[in-house]
Amino acid sequence: MSVARQVVVEADGGSRGNPGPAGYGAVVIDPATGEPLAEAAEYIGVATNNVAEYRGLIAGLEAAKALFPDAGDALRVHVRMDSKLVVEQMSGRWKIKHPDMKPLAARAAAILPPSSVTYEWIPRAQNKHADRLANEAMDAGRDGRQWEASASTAALDAPSARTPIASPPVQGPPGDQAAGAAKARAALAAARGAAAPEGLFPLPEAAVPESAAPETAAAPEAAGSGPEAAGSPQTGWGAAPDLGAPATLVLLRHGETALTPEKRFSGSGGTDPELSATGRGQAERAAEHVAALGAVQDIVSSPLRRCRETAAAVAARLGLDVRIDEGLRETDFGAWEGLTFTEVRERYGDDLTAWLASPDTAPTGGGESFTEVTERVAAARDRIVARYAGRTVLLVTHVTPIKTLVRLALGAPPESLFRMELSAASISTVAYYGDGNASVRLLNDISHLR
Repeated sequence: MSVARQVVVEADGGSRGNPGPAGYGAVVIDPATGEPLAEAAEYIGVATNNVAEYRGLIAGLEAAKALFPDAGDALRVHVRMDSKLVVEQMSGRWKIKHPDMKPLAARAAAILPPSSVTYEWIPRAQNKHADRLANEAMDAGRDGRQWEASASTAALDAPSARTPIASPPVQGPPGDQAAGAAKARAALAAARGAAAPEGLFPLPEAAVPESAAPETAAAPEAAGSGPEAAGSPQTGWGAAPDLGAPATLVLLRHGETALTPEKRFSGSGGTDPELSATGRGQAERAAEHVAALGAVQDIVSSPLRRCRETAAAVAARLGLDVRIDEGLRETDFGAWEGLTFTEVRERYGDDLTAWLASPDTAPTGGGESFTEVTERVAAARDRIVARYAGRTVLLVTHVTPIKTLVRLALGAPPESLFRMELSAASISTVAYYGDGNASVRLLNDISHLR
């Protein structure tokens, strides 16, 4: 009689060049204790990220089956991967179209009965053990050798793997200040002698950069009371305590560069272009508009040239200095810098598909994932809100940071980034209150450019 057994498989794969030198890693974990039961890793030569990720899945499933050969149909395997592509395809929700993926998916599906395996996407930060194994395998290949289990330190670098694993875990967005907001609301409620609200607004994890998929429909211009969840919300603003003046961030996208009209990827890893003649005119009109508002007290800018030039135009009008915050820079798009969306799809089709599907996937050749950008921008937001509490600050930045700030303020899902229009030299506004909540007051105002 087969003995029932449950295990977790965490798998990952990577390619340094995509295609390039590639390797995979997989670990079988006891979900009750978090202890690793088996590890597998291999350098597989030149391959793509997707091939390496599928190879990691196959190795993990084979390792789980080898651990319990007598379990038969009683073996239950829960696979956790940070590859949205593999998880969705193996779960049957996405079709497998690429000819290189079909045999790998079929091989993975044949290892255990389909009813024995479940799949879950996890952020890269929760897949450190398998990621480390994959990198060890690639390092070994670089040195002309194969990975050896006896030399691995992956388990030591992934202490989270040694804690019990709940399935499915609660997914929390990176860079979100929901925890801080909860503490503030609890403190305010306690001061009123009331119970603190239990509901927290869930925030998404992805951001879409300047030249990603087409931006069509504009998002709503204003939000009322911030992204409060349904669980025990306050009854209108009238019941809320006086939180004082909010920190108001006026978000100005830089003016056009030569790359902007052609919809080319223009991040922080490229040529750092200057404003074009059109962009300089847009910056001047934006400066006139901001000066007419008469509310801006401070200016903070991305370090990239196009933002510094736009900020300088406003600063000259207002007689203010410009502070630079590295957290406001645009995404590093790696090998995609300077290319159009169509050119990227033609040259790096699989990479682009994976990147759009998963916030943890970075562009070809390095750069930043959506998750990394969100963490960086949210950290900058928290610094700025704390420094300029009660003041109105002009932030001169880029598409990804502005959309990320708006998305986090609204508690909107990742796909909302595809539904926001954000023109060059446009103005958006978000206010942050003392309880950690936010109110989107304006989005993509270009009235000053007409």
